Amino acid sequence: MNDPRPSKGPVAGGAILAISILGGVIIGVAMRQPTLGLLGGLAVGTIASLIIWQRDRRR
Repeated sequence: MNDPRPSKGPVAGGAILAISILGGVIIGVAMRQPTLGLLGGLAVGTIASLIIWQRDRRR
């Protein structure tokens, strides 16, 4: 009941996913390809979130 190690909560990757999607859309609009920017941001954010999830899972 009294664990000497402080418990660490899980690290969330959702904020990185949301920021990358918004960034992709903004870059896509600047390049007149908002859908392509959305998909690129989604791909980058998904990969980054998966990496964060894997690192958090190993701890």
